[in-house]
Amino acid sequence: MNTTNESWLAALNTGLSSVVNAINGVLWGQVLVYLLVIVGVYFTVRLGFIQLRQFKHATQILKSGREVDNGLSSYQVFCTSMAARVGTGNMAGVAVALTVGGPGAIFWMWLIALFGMATAFVESTLAQIYKVKDIDGQYRGGPAYYMEQGLGQRWMGSLFSVFLIIAFGLVFNAVQANTITDALSHSFGFNETITGVVIVAFSAFIIMGGLQKVAKASTSIVPVMAMGYLLIALIIVVMNITELPAVLALIVKSAFGWEEAAVGGVAYTVAQAMQSGIARGLFSNEAGMGSAANVAASATPNPNHPASQGFVQMLGVFVDTLVICTASAAMIMLSGVMDQPDAASGIGLLQQALTNELGSWTTYFMAAAIILFCFSSIIANYSYAETNVMFLNGNSKKGLMAFRACVLGMVMFGSVASLPVVWNLADASMGLMAITNIIALVLLSKLAIKVIKDYETQLKQGKTPTFDRSKFPELEGLEHAWQESHAPAKK
Repeated sequence: MNTTNESWLAALNTGLSSVVNAINGVLWGQVLVYLLVIVGVYFTVRLGFIQLRQFKHATQILKSGREVDNGLSSYQVFCTSMAARVGTGNMAGVAVALTVGGPGAIFWMWLIALFGMATAFVESTLAQIYKVKDIDGQYRGGPAYYMEQGLGQRWMGSLFSVFLIIAFGLVFNAVQANTITDALSHSFGFNETITGVVIVAFSAFIIMGGLQKVAKASTSIVPVMAMGYLLIALIIVVMNITELPAVLALIVKSAFGWEEAAVGGVAYTVAQAMQSGIARGLFSNEAGMGSAANVAASATPNPNHPASQGFVQMLGVFVDTLVICTASAAMIMLSGVMDQPDAASGIGLLQQALTNELGSWTTYFMAAAIILFCFSSIIANYSYAETNVMFLNGNSKKGLMAFRACVLGMVMFGSVASLPVVWNLADASMGLMAITNIIALVLLSKLAIKVIKDYETQLKQGKTPTFDRSKFPELEGLEHAWQESHAPAKK
């Protein structure tokens, strides 16, 4: 009987895995890649390549948005979104892109990030337009809110919230914990259960404090982990500076098939480079998926205009892909490890590159990087989910403690167990979440573009942009935070 049950469960698991893998193959291999690229190009054209024209202005806003009298600053929100964006995908994901698509994949990763900056701008601006205040006076918003208020479709917002809670709030946090315990177990022999308990304890300390504590922790962690990682990359680049022009040329040439790129005895086609680079780039920077927009709504922007936070969040895509992912690619390609017959795969390829260039001590550096990247993702992912739990509960904190307990339970589960089918289900959930968000972005794009152009018009007139909701009759009669004045930013 037991043997029969085990066989039945194994067959069920195999069947479920096949179905989920098929769904993910369609979602991530075809539908989402095309949708996100098309939407990114559309917003880029409609906004006149704003990510290039106003890049300098965006950096100025980020610099000036460090402090506010009340709520979260633009800088805190930027760091929180970066905490979620930057993870093992920036390391292992880049290695996979190079292995599957060759050097040309990096070019297509850059290109999709460029278009994704415009998409991130629009979704974050919409999140700001339709944000509301919760019972504690904290701003809340995101796709679920603009679906309910902008489109009048609460069911759509609820569906998005469920997808996000499953993916980011629960399963992806288990994945991040699993990555930490696996890395420490293999590198140093640490007990996975004990490591899991430590991760849960630190996670509980931060998430029990809500958005404010998550934002403060992210502001401390993100600059340290990003600068440390980029410093190591810069050292390797300097050590191999004479090889840099050739590597850059190879990336561009292989992206267009001008030079057949053969690495480790494997030749790559333009199609392989495009598919791998675009898919990994989208997965890493999350532009258009609706995830980062949840925290973008929490900011008190400076200047006092919804588009202001759009500029800031646009930079998040740039830093994630064009800076950090590029750093990973540079370390791998300049080290020459891909041409070695014993080349590793995934994050092991990056570790091999670091060891070859700087020595075995980099094992400790990689362990530290994984811990910081993954832990920061856990707390930031929680913040996304918290906003959506509150949306489902009518913007109240009812059930929030129970949800926090579930998150911590999944962190512990992920620390000691690995169920690929569960992780694949989360990918499917995130894919459906992204499709739901893309539909809303397109339907609300007219208002978003109108608001962004209002900001630019005031800027051209030499004014500090402020938001006058009377210019936008679409917002009359709706509940949103712009019915009242924001607290002025500190000078």
